[in-house]
Amino acid sequence: MSGCLLKIRETFNNLTPSEKRVARYVLNFPEESMGLSIVQLAERSGGSQAAIVRFYKSLGFRGYRDFSLKMSSDIALNRSGETEYTDIRVGDDMETLIRNVSLNNRKSIDDTLQVLDFNEAARAVETLLHARRIDFYGVGASGLIAQDAQQKFLRINRYATAFNDTHLQATAAAILTPDDAAVFISYSGETRDIIEMLGYAEKAGAATIAVTRCGKNTLSERADILLQISSPETSMRSAAASSRIAQLNIIDILFTAVAGRDYPGVKKYLNRTRAIRKVKRQNAPAVRKNDGSRISG
Repeated sequence: MSGCLLKIRETFNNLTPSEKRVARYVLNFPEESMGLSIVQLAERSGGSQAAIVRFYKSLGFRGYRDFSLKMSSDIALNRSGETEYTDIRVGDDMETLIRNVSLNNRKSIDDTLQVLDFNEAARAVETLLHARRIDFYGVGASGLIAQDAQQKFLRINRYATAFNDTHLQATAAAILTPDDAAVFISYSGETRDIIEMLGYAEKAGAATIAVTRCGKNTLSERADILLQISSPETSMRSAAASSRIAQLNIIDILFTAVAGRDYPGVKKYLNRTRAIRKVKRQNAPAVRKNDGSRISG
């Protein structure tokens, strides 16, 4: 995990004025910043040594050496031809649009890989493995991610729920127990309904897992386990496409890890659900084309 420059960009607005001076210099002159001592960085950025210490601690690094090593890793990635997000512009031809959307989605996953804490991911898997019940909470586009998570975990015989209606969400959160886990999905980390449900889950004593953007927000600061994603906003991104891809990727990671840890036990459930879905497809009503020919279900 690296993502030093990503973390600086996405936490910039939460930094103090003195920390922002350091951040601005590092972002504007990343290669010049590499290898500088704390004293040298303070002189060049116009900040103080104390501000630099607060700066790298705000980003979650253990020390200045840790910060410097991650900076070096990021710069090496940039030198290897790492591309930036591309905004989708009105009037783009089809080839350009396809390439740009695909690039943004791929980069969202790549950037999330840089900021995701593998230890936190392992904690999340352990929590889900031992949970009596798993609730997934999301609103709007994130609600679709929650539903995807529910259907995945149901397939391996995990008691999972994901409600669209906020009244049902509140009811579900209120009856959680300390043996349960609640996963909250919100890119901003500030969605009012999600924070409300988090409060109910906390009061009930359930383990709470956040899937949210890199940087400080209410959800990230209050959840027991934090799974960060990175997907910077651009001016024209229908239905938060790139962040949705990053969220889905996190759900896939959790599902695969949980299923893999208990594969002998869950294989029979996967086989059963696969067989049922096959039967449902075969029994689907026939649809006919305009010319009267049959299309199989």
